[in-house]
Amino acid sequence: MAHFAQLNEDSLVLRVLVMNNNHEDNQEGYTWLVATFGGTWLKTSYNGTIRKNFAGIGFTYSQTLDAFIPPTPFDSWVLDEETCQWQAPIPYPDDEKNYSWNESTLSWVEITGE
Repeated sequence: MAHFAQLNEDSLVLRVLVMNNNHEDNQEGYTWLVATFGGTWLKTSYNGTIRKNFAGIGFTYSQTLDAFIPPTPFDSWVLDEETCQWQAPIPYPDDEKNYSWNESTLSWVEITGE
C-alpha cells in the first residue's frame, strides 16, 4: 500500500488516498491518480520515513524541507525544521501534571479537575 497526498497550487494538502501498488516504485498508483484526478500528488508515509510527517488535510508541503507540515496550533509556536513539528515558545512542564497552552499569556496552564 502506498499513500499519496494531493496538493493545490499553494502546496496545501487537499486529500490523502491509499493505493494498492504492484510495483516497488509506486508508479502505477501515482499514474492512476494523476490520470483520474489530475493535479499534483506526492507520496507520504505513516512512519515518517518520507517527508517527515504523514500528510493530512490542511497540512502544507514545504519543497525546501521536503516535508509535510501540520497547521500551526498557535501563532506563537515555532516550527522545528528538523522534525517539522510545531514547538511552544516555552517547554512543556516536566512534573507529570496535565497542562494546556494559553496563547494570551504565552504560558502553560495546569488542567485541574475543578
